[in-house]
Amino acid sequence: MPHPDMKVEYSKHIKARLKVRGIAQDLPKKIFEEAQERYMDTETGHLVAVMAKPLYDRNREVMVAYAIDKECAALYTIHPLKDGQKSNRILSGRWRKL
Repeated sequence: MPHPDMKVEYSKHIKARLKVRGIAQDLPKKIFEEAQERYMDTETGHLVAVMAKPLYDRNREVMVAYAIDKECAALYTIHPLKDGQKSNRILSGRWRKL
C-alpha cells in the first residue's frame, strides 16, 4: 500500500490517455491510493493497481501502471480492462500478485 503522504505525479502519457479516453483527472490517483489488488508486470517492470470503478456507464476494472521512488509515485498509464484480460495476464505469469 502506498504511504498516505506520498507525492503522486502523472506522466505525459497518462495525461494524454485521460483526455483521449474521457477519464476523470482524479481517477488514476484514487485507484493508486485505494486499490486492494496489486501486481508486478513482469513484461514492463511496472507495478499495477487494479480496481473496479464506474466508467463508461458501467462498473469496470481499471488498471493503473506505476513506479515508486522513495517518496514519489509516478503514474504511467490507465485503461479499462477488457473481459478476461486480467485473468489472462495472471495465468500467463505476466502479472504476479504482490
